[in-house]
Amino acid sequence: QVQLVESGGGLVQAGGSLRLSCAVSGLTSSRNTMGWFRQAPGKERELVSAITWIGGTTYYADSVKGRFTISRDNAKNVVYLQMNSLKPEDTAVYLCAARTLRGLPIESRGGYTYWGQGTQVTVSS
Repeated sequence: QVQLVESGGGLVQAGGSLRLSCAVSGLTSSRNTMGWFRQAPGKERELVSAITWIGGTTYYADSVKGRFTISRDNAKNVVYLQMNSLKPEDTAVYLCAARTLRGLPIESRGGYTYWGQGTQVTVSS
């Protein structure tokens, strides 16, 4: 059974930092790309960042480039999203997702099959 469990969300003031974690189980050799998405009320789900398990190629949305850093620990099967210089517009539910489909560019929003339950990030001004 595949499970993705996020943690690390919370309430932080603008300019602060949070680190999200996504623990992955039940998905080993078939995993390809891990993504962090976010969804704010009334807005489309946005791919914030992604990383490949092999090679560690990364992608960042323009809105977070230079502030967020994605990384993974292959031994622990955990993906992290370090978020610095947070802004009120970063407020959203952040979801971890796994893509096993190969051949898609890393910036593609498609092909994600497995999803976590999400963790709330709230940035106050």
